[in-house]
Amino acid sequence: MKLVVATQNKRKLQEIVDILADLNYNVISLADFPRVPRIVENGATFQANAIKKAVTVARFCKQLTLGEDSGLCVEALGGRPGVYSARFSGKDKNDEKNNRKVLRLLADLPINKRKAYYACAVAIADKSGLLGVVEGRCSGYIGFEPKGNTGFGYDPIFVAPGYKKTFAQLGPRIKHSMSHRFRALKKARKILEKYIVQNH
Repeated sequence: MKLVVATQNKRKLQEIVDILADLNYNVISLADFPRVPRIVENGATFQANAIKKAVTVARFCKQLTLGEDSGLCVEALGGRPGVYSARFSGKDKNDEKNNRKVLRLLADLPINKRKAYYACAVAIADKSGLLGVVEGRCSGYIGFEPKGNTGFGYDPIFVAPGYKKTFAQLGPRIKHSMSHRFRALKKARKILEKYIVQNH
């Protein structure tokens, strides 16, 4: 059975494939559907964006689809960057610029004022509509400088609880055992397993 992951982000796709590796699905991405309509991620929440991706792509592809939206929420910044995580540094955005902006905004704050969490929403839909949406979170804090060279997004500045290392220092094996994406996909797995049973 095929599962379309509604993303163009190759690193995000790889994480999802790794985490769902033991499920009986052939995972494909938007790269397999060049004519898929462009989705404007203008939802006020991660869940709204994830649902929009899943439902839009499922209707277009006529396939079971996983939509995902995730980002970093920093307490001292009132929850920003939030749904704007990927484009936080503006028009010429990239991971490095986004990280630098967060560090700049938190420059004078001590460690106890640098609390943050990663949030991830995962929506599952088929051609008939939405099947379910779930969310996962991972709390930590923002370090004082980028460290590590694995992962993507804010991983070089997000310090994981209990490790005193950033997600980018921990590497995929440890990150995938505790991340926001892992926790959301663990819940989404139940929806996917049920779908297999009902449609075979």
